[in-house]
Amino acid sequence: MRWWSERGAVTPAVLFLALILTASVARAALFDDDEARKRIDLLRQRVDQMDQRLSSVEGTVKSQGLVDLLKDIEQIKADIAKLRGQQEVLTYELEQAQKRQRDLYIDLDGRLRKLETATGGAPAPGATAPGAPTGQDTGAAPPPVAGSANPPLPGTAARGPATATDLAGEQRAYDSALDLFKAGSYPAAITGFQSFVRSYPRSPLAPSALYWAGNAQFAQRDYKGAIATQRQLLSAYPDSQKIPDALLNIASSQSELGDRAGARRTLEDIVSRYPSSDAAAKAKQRLAAR
Repeated sequence: MRWWSERGAVTPAVLFLALILTASVARAALFDDDEARKRIDLLRQRVDQMDQRLSSVEGTVKSQGLVDLLKDIEQIKADIAKLRGQQEVLTYELEQAQKRQRDLYIDLDGRLRKLETATGGAPAPGATAPGAPTGQDTGAAPPPVAGSANPPLPGTAARGPATATDLAGEQRAYDSALDLFKAGSYPAAITGFQSFVRSYPRSPLAPSALYWAGNAQFAQRDYKGAIATQRQLLSAYPDSQKIPDALLNIASSQSELGDRAGARRTLEDIVSRYPSSDAAAKAKQRLAAR
């Protein structure tokens, strides 16, 4: 077959071959477009997957932050519950102490009445008290007992046997100052407790009055004053059950003043001298946290 004519014209066979080649190229181009579309679709799917993963990660981060926040809230709730428990224990102990004090007053009043009945009333003027040496001035107040756990504070005088009326007034004075403390009237409470200690230095409630006065000063951020008041308790009433709590308040005040070393020494002193006290348990916790 001849591809070209003698004049150079393209024969029908050449045209047919050209058509076939053109169709092949078109199909190849069409195939390339399909591949491109497939790749674009694949990339689009991968982008969508990445978006989904990113959203998932963001959700996880947000949920994790919420979990941490919930944990903090639960911890705060636990701390509040603990403080409420301590407050309830303190309130109970205070009520029991007041009850024991009232029972003591009632018992003392009963004994005084029995004594008055047995002696037939008060002794005549100039008469000596039962058991007193002849010529002794019974009108003078008895001197403080040597080694007494509750000696008179400086500037106060020892008092004689208290009557039921005196004891009732003593209890009212203490309760009044304590009510002011509970109400948050700290300046008035401090004045009330200090006045109570001056008026009743040998009262079983005097150590508690000093302790609460120091706490009221601490609540007012008068840390130096709180330390001075608690140390007054340590000096005047060394056998009081309030000593461990007073030392704990001193440690708190020292810490607030930036005296870390002094606070540590005080906490260690509590643990060493009063290992079974509630204050010692709190002191151990603070030492472990430092």
